Amino acid sequence: HREVGVRRCPRSSVVQRYLERFHLSLERLQDVSARLKKDLVRGLGKHSHQRAPVKMLPTFVRATPDGTENGDFLALDLGGTNFRVLHVRVVEEEQRVLKMDSQICAIPQEMMLGPGEELFNHIAACLGDFLVSRGLKGQTLPLGFTFSFPCEQKEIDKSILIRWTKGFRCSGVEGQDVVKLLREAIHRRRDYDIGSVAMVNDTVGTMMSCGYRDRSCEIGMIIGTGTNACYMEEMRNVKRVEGEDGRMCVNTEWGGFGDDGSLKDIQTEFDVMVDQMSINTGVHTFEKMISGMYLGEIVRLLLVKLTEDKLLFDGQTSETLLTPGKFETKFISEIEEEDSGLENAQNILTELGLKWDDVDSRVVRLCCDTVSSRSARLCAAALATVVNRIRTNRNVDRLKTTVGVDGTVYRKHPNFSEELQATVRLLAPKCDITFLVSEDGSGKGAAMVTAVAQRLALHSCLSTPFIVLSLSRFFSA
Repeated sequence: HREVGVRRCPRSSVVQRYLERFHLSLERLQDVSARLKKDLVRGLGKHSHQRAPVKMLPTFVRATPDGTENGDFLALDLGGTNFRVLHVRVVEEEQRVLKMDSQICAIPQEMMLGPGEELFNHIAACLGDFLVSRGLKGQTLPLGFTFSFPCEQKEIDKSILIRWTKGFRCSGVEGQDVVKLLREAIHRRRDYDIGSVAMVNDTVGTMMSCGYRDRSCEIGMIIGTGTNACYMEEMRNVKRVEGEDGRMCVNTEWGGFGDDGSLKDIQTEFDVMVDQMSINTGVHTFEKMISGMYLGEIVRLLLVKLTEDKLLFDGQTSETLLTPGKFETKFISEIEEEDSGLENAQNILTELGLKWDDVDSRVVRLCCDTVSSRSARLCAAALATVVNRIRTNRNVDRLKTTVGVDGTVYRKHPNFSEELQATVRLLAPKCDITFLVSEDGSGKGAAMVTAVAQRLALHSCLSTPFIVLSLSRFFSA
């Protein structure tokens, strides 16, 4: 740990006993990785995937960029109370993906709860307004559709909504193909059309946005509000999809790791409390231990416990600290800043209505460091499982690969990326891994998925054998 001042405090040995529950040795992390490895295989199985906590969803993305992609594309990013429409240009000669323009459209609260047809009419209207305002109307452009809700993807352009999340409850959409609903809404307008549509998971968009800059990028990882990863799997192992040749990107949905109870031995009492207080108890166990939506709450519960046991703030808590959600995850990043962390901690504790001394602020900093460190190491264990699997799949002594990464925890926390990378190197010693931060995976990445799908479709058409039937002898003089 980076914090040292607290170790000279008489309370330190007692505090450390609470924090030991979060410390995971290298051997323990290797064990976690081995458990996830088994779950990846279960998720890929034709019959075992239904009971697997790690779903390993086929994305029907069959290749990463090769640099020949070119053209103009639309991207639609729907994942919350706003959605974005983008115009993206892929320039082969310059090897660049350019965001030409974008527009954010709000979704009114009542529309999030109303008929699904109204929602898709609204999306189609905003898309039409964007085309008009940018002088694109009349062009039939391919579209990448990032739809960040749980879906079962049937084809690159067919995705069935399993359930709404994030406050949406639009009727008539669950169980339906969202691409079809979008196309129907556009056709009802009769004033514009779109070309081919590619459904894009946000992890896939992250991988593809980095893949155009680095051809060895074949893993996408997000560690922000939630966490997930995708990677290029050998087709022979994707048992739910016909075909043995080539590769397909698989969306692991690794946030569900542990939903079958396999992580109970490393969950702390604070993890259990976070799960019990959540709106989806028993679901996304791994995500709740490591992602931004939950880290702040884990620290808050830890601080409450230490205060109740008279190891912090002279045993005096505050109404704010006792309120769920009031210790925000961004506080962890601010408190762990190298130069200003202690001052930030003291300001935050004052805002929370707590009376602190110097040792209190150092203990709080140590708690933040301990919880975020566990998050980085668990995430590293999961990533190591993926890169080790790719190396084994390809039967190579050493794998060189790139991971495209996005998410506020990875981007904003001062130490997270460094600890994650160092731990992955220990857990995957035969893999040389480069990390590349994604540039707008849900925008540029969605366009790249569409561009690659279009390239493969064109190649397939050109390589399909055909017969030329000469009729000249029937019309001879």
